[in-house]
Amino acid sequence: MAKDEKARAKAQQIKGKVQKGAGHAVGNERLAAEGRAKEAEGHARAAKEKAKDAFKP
Repeated sequence: MAKDEKARAKAQQIKGKVQKGAGHAVGNERLAAEGRAKEAEGHARAAKEKAKDAFKP
């Protein structure tokens, strides 16, 4: 289960990076901001999973 969640977090980060880059490339700040938000969400998910792993025996 944890590996699945880690993969989802990484996928969310990648989607955010791509969307952010596309927004900057076309000059669409709203698209870039949405990409930054998705990327941050992915980082938060990854941090949650790392914290859960730290407390596993």
